[in-house]
Amino acid sequence: QVQLVESGGGSVQAGGSLRLSCAASGYIRSSSCMGWFRQAPGKEREGVAVILIGGSNRYYADSVKGRFAISRDNSKNTLFLQMNSLKPEDAAMYYCAAADRGCRPNLFLTYEYNYWGQGTQVTVSS
Repeated sequence: QVQLVESGGGSVQAGGSLRLSCAASGYIRSSSCMGWFRQAPGKEREGVAVILIGGSNRYYADSVKGRFAISRDNSKNTLFLQMNSLKPEDAAMYYCAAADRGCRPNLFLTYEYNYWGQGTQVTVSS
């Protein structure tokens, strides 16, 4: 069983930065995807950034390319999301997720992710 716990959310002004962390416990296969999704009120959950555990490829939503960076510290089993140049439209609940039953990382399909954290809130004021 995999458990994911996010931290690092908060309130920032537009243009600011935040770094989200996701501490994972349990065994995650090297073929798994791990990533960040977000959901704003009244909107569907959407993919933000995904990384393949066993590789170096990273995938980003067009809306965050060049501003966000996903990384992983394998020694600490922790996933990060560095968010720079934040915009009001980035405000949402951010979720860490893992998919260990096969995944297409570039498609950000939420139904492929079978483990989810509880979320951490990001607020961006203009």
